[in-house]
Amino acid sequence: MSSRFSGVKLGLPIEVFALQKVFTEDSYEKKVNLSVGAYRTNEGKPWVLPVVRKVEKSLAVDELQNHEYLPVLGLDAFTQAATAMLLGTGSSVIAQGRAFGIQTLSGTGALRVAAEFLSRILHYDTFYYSKPTWENHKLVFINGGFKRACEYTYWNPSTHSVDIEAMLKDLGDAQENAVIIFHACAHNPTGCDPSPKQWSKIADLVEKKRLFPLFDSAYQGFASGDLDQDAYAVRLFAERGIEFMCTQSFAKNFGLYNERVGNLVVVMSDTKAVTQTKSQLTLIVRGMYSNPPNHGARIVATVLRNPDLYKEWKRHICTMSGRIKEMRTSLYERLVQLGTPGSWEHIIQQIGMFSYTGLSERQVEHLINHYHIYILRSGRINMCGLNESNLDYVANAIYETVILFPQNEKSCVC
Repeated sequence: MSSRFSGVKLGLPIEVFALQKVFTEDSYEKKVNLSVGAYRTNEGKPWVLPVVRKVEKSLAVDELQNHEYLPVLGLDAFTQAATAMLLGTGSSVIAQGRAFGIQTLSGTGALRVAAEFLSRILHYDTFYYSKPTWENHKLVFINGGFKRACEYTYWNPSTHSVDIEAMLKDLGDAQENAVIIFHACAHNPTGCDPSPKQWSKIADLVEKKRLFPLFDSAYQGFASGDLDQDAYAVRLFAERGIEFMCTQSFAKNFGLYNERVGNLVVVMSDTKAVTQTKSQLTLIVRGMYSNPPNHGARIVATVLRNPDLYKEWKRHICTMSGRIKEMRTSLYERLVQLGTPGSWEHIIQQIGMFSYTGLSERQVEHLINHYHIYILRSGRINMCGLNESNLDYVANAIYETVILFPQNEKSCVC
């Protein structure tokens, strides 16, 4: 009797995790991992933020803590603090009761809940994502019930910057009532964001075309070290009275990667449908994972609500963003000193964890196979994977690879 599973086709591997596996199994002494999106110290190690350690110790001895279920929509102390962090403590939208948050399974879980609500409850069937974008956006929204996936131009490979004119044209041509996924800051994978003036033009188009914005905020504070600066676009839309959703992740800025701490923020034009909206979100979560985990959310809530811990945490995000900026400058200076063909200013102009280098697939393949430097085929590198001990090795490898496999900007894979 044949197995009922015999017809199952092999799924495509997830590139970033496949590379991580190969890297782990690689015995080469000088190997470098620039693929996985996680912060690393100058010693190449994961960093548990000291303020997180401190709170975990206090929670461990707190006899009031237990392992009871949280409410379906999560820990109120967390969702309120996270929403205020995003929109600002003096937000009129919060004061008027036009915004609320629900706890989710990190940013990805927030995206999945949002996608199902938008498709099944609000009946949207088309979404647009930037070209390029984080590879999981399309998968999550298709799985969430959307029928049509479209792209809008974002990146100009010739200038290594946002192609704002093409972006505005594509958004202007988008069908009304489509959902548009925006990156709140530190666009993944390019590391390039629209300017405040450009965000205003984008908001104009969103209003004119009656588009529904969904912001993905995975790097607030982690990108620039400034929580307010990294929330500029989201707050602009809120102040203009535009309805939207925003997914928040606390993986990067708190280092709570595997705790899956997320928040889905809903901003409305009035308060009339808040109760009904929460009730539908409750049913979606109940049918998906029932309720969220407590530990990570409790840590974030404790830090954000305690003035001293909050100040300590802000120093930590400055430390992380500062190290990333330092690695950007160091790599750029080395590539220039070596006389590496091409323009590399974009490395120091970009922001956040990632740099969209402009390296071609052929160049990336050579860096992996010959130098054991693991990079996504798009040429995106995680700046946190660089440190003082491997900077020279990586810069020399890029220089030698570009010399060996020259490629003009027009043919760059970006």
